[in-house]
Amino acid sequence: MPPTTPDLDADLGEIRPRGGRLPRRERRAQLLSSALEIFVRNGYHAAAMDDIADRAGVSKPVLYQHFPGKLDLYLALLDTSCDAIIENCRQALASTHDNEQRVAATISAFYDYVGSETGAFRLVFESDLTNEPAVRHLVDRVTSECASMIAEVIAEDTGFPSEASRLLAVSLVGMAQVSARFWLEEAGGLDRDQATALVSALAWGGIGGYPLTVEH
Repeated sequence: MPPTTPDLDADLGEIRPRGGRLPRRERRAQLLSSALEIFVRNGYHAAAMDDIADRAGVSKPVLYQHFPGKLDLYLALLDTSCDAIIENCRQALASTHDNEQRVAATISAFYDYVGSETGAFRLVFESDLTNEPAVRHLVDRVTSECASMIAEVIAEDTGFPSEASRLLAVSLVGMAQVSARFWLEEAGGLDRDQATALVSALAWGGIGGYPLTVEH
């Protein structure tokens, strides 16, 4: 399930030529796409608004018309990235009523997101600005909202109380995102399908052992 972050096909070294006026929505999308490249490559602290404006092929005043400061731009981009992984998780859970397949689809959603060429996952899972409360809030929202959706399924099928269901759900989210990042950085000998199959089997071997309250 591909993430919904912007498609960034241009080489990082190629500066987009300055062009005519774009509709506001298109210009904003262009600026966010350029900012994503710079933030992923340099991190928040080393990224400069000058670099982002140059990458987008606009003047700094145009950039500031859309985003008053670097933090505003970063938060807008982070919010979009968080929405993408949450929506991918929602779609994975809704894709089937078979719980084993649900586990596999949800694990796969995280692997697809982390494996995306955009590198947007680094803003969500490897941000160098997590001491900023607004950033921490958005990053925590990914775990919180994904876990809430998974916990609903666990509680419905097992009859576990909400606290137990949420603990199991947070554990599954943690397994998915941490293993996906490890796979990308250090387990390159495994392709994505192999990696997701292994982790899905591990997750299902645990969660699948809890009894269903209703036979499906």
